[in-house]
Amino acid sequence: MKQVTARPKVLLDVPMHYCPGCTHGVAHRLVAEAIDELGIRGRTIGVASVGCSVFMYNYFDLDFQQAAHGRAPAVATGIKRVLPDRIVFTYQGDGDLAAIGTAEIVHAANRGENITVIFINNAVYGMTGGQMAPTTLLGMRTTTTPFGRDARQAGYPIRVVELLNTLRGPAYLARVALAGPGNIHRAKKAIRRAFQTQVEGKGFSLVEVLSTCPVTWGLPPVEAVRWLEEHMLPEFPLGEFRTPEPREAVLMPLGGGKEG
Repeated sequence: MKQVTARPKVLLDVPMHYCPGCTHGVAHRLVAEAIDELGIRGRTIGVASVGCSVFMYNYFDLDFQQAAHGRAPAVATGIKRVLPDRIVFTYQGDGDLAAIGTAEIVHAANRGENITVIFINNAVYGMTGGQMAPTTLLGMRTTTTPFGRDARQAGYPIRVVELLNTLRGPAYLARVALAGPGNIHRAKKAIRRAFQTQVEGKGFSLVEVLSTCPVTWGLPPVEAVRWLEEHMLPEFPLGEFRTPEPREAVLMPLGGGKEG
């Protein structure tokens, strides 16, 4: 019998702690498959953030560094600059990246650091009880917005990829969703391309992954996927927003550009 699928070599054979129906496990597998396929297992270093994904270092056969809350891009920057031959990635949720870590991700992207960021967006703080996140949808009920998010009090959902796409630094920006085989297949291609961007030395890459949080959403897993499709996709459109291009040389002649 022909074997058509197998556990990625970089993913350890241990039970995960995630809630039933949570798609962190799917995202982990896609990251692991990309690392295996690119043959970079022996020189990849992960940076764990704060949130539900904090224990991902228990599931990958890789070196990992734990970062303080929101500081994963800065830690990854330091590792990459000291060890430029390594492939360095962060794995962050919306609280870690889009709230306390907003400045970190903006400046790392703007500098064009040659690192890869996997950004999990489930529109809520899943680990700490389901509070409103920067990505929470308008009208969405959370433990801190029991009547639904109101833009007059809490502002609007932050679209991280669109925000970073205004900068000149990033090389690759994409948003994908873990909803249905087709979207998961496209998510795999985007994650692999993000790592490939770093392997080729083309600069900063980020993939935003729309994910489910059935427990804090109060939905069964199948309905959570349907809710993601019906409510998150209109707010967070999918696609590649930036693809690697030859880096533009910025030369500023001395003396205001005038000779003589």
